[in-house]
Amino acid sequence: MSDTADQPQSPLSAPAQEASGTHPAIRSFVLRQGRMSNAQTRYLETMMPRIGVPYRPERLDLDALYGRHAPHIFEIGFGMGETSATIAETHPENDYLGVEVHSPGVGSLCKLVAEKGLSNQRIIQHDAVEVLRDMIAPDSLAGVHIFFPDPWPKKRHHKRRLVQPPLVALLASRLAPGGYLHCATDWEEYAIQMLEVLSGEPLLENTVDSRQGGFAPRPDYRPLTKFEQRGLRLGHGVWDVIFRRK
Repeated sequence: MSDTADQPQSPLSAPAQEASGTHPAIRSFVLRQGRMSNAQTRYLETMMPRIGVPYRPERLDLDALYGRHAPHIFEIGFGMGETSATIAETHPENDYLGVEVHSPGVGSLCKLVAEKGLSNQRIIQHDAVEVLRDMIAPDSLAGVHIFFPDPWPKKRHHKRRLVQPPLVALLASRLAPGGYLHCATDWEEYAIQMLEVLSGEPLLENTVDSRQGGFAPRPDYRPLTKFEQRGLRLGHGVWDVIFRRK
């Protein structure tokens, strides 16, 4: 079981590093083509003008965006959006900003937002690294979700994995003190890498004692998907890694 079973392949899943002068530029996705359904196209066209946030290289006023002061949760790569919509619906006290470049997924989440009447979900269809770097102020996020990113299981592709030290350092800088970074995967080897990378970030600390293995129990706010439930019945593991900003 993997994110490829849970949802169509999310393009916000691989940090390809490209040289730009002497400083490497990190990207958070590998763009893949996907077929849009009629409903996804319709909701993308009608809802994005209402809940979409255009990328601009300037700081985003999150309170003004939602029209209130509330905790802001940032999600990288929401796939088809089922989990995102469920979390936003069950936690109206928080505001959620999802970043995804995959148009079918964006259209799907737009549809769910419309059907559920959600007022606390916004979407940016752009590279998450550039959004974090340019639009999100330091020390401003209450939490970050990265659920079931592409595991890139072949060893030669591990460098494409999303959870790498440069991105984690950027994420940590955008978290407010006490804010959390929550990663989840159903690939044990990737889970171990996630734990190692987050443990190596000086601004973060694990919410679970390392003597207990370092992995966290699934919080109530992260719902089980139908694919995850099927995998668990078959004996597949799922690992949650939750760190907090010091």
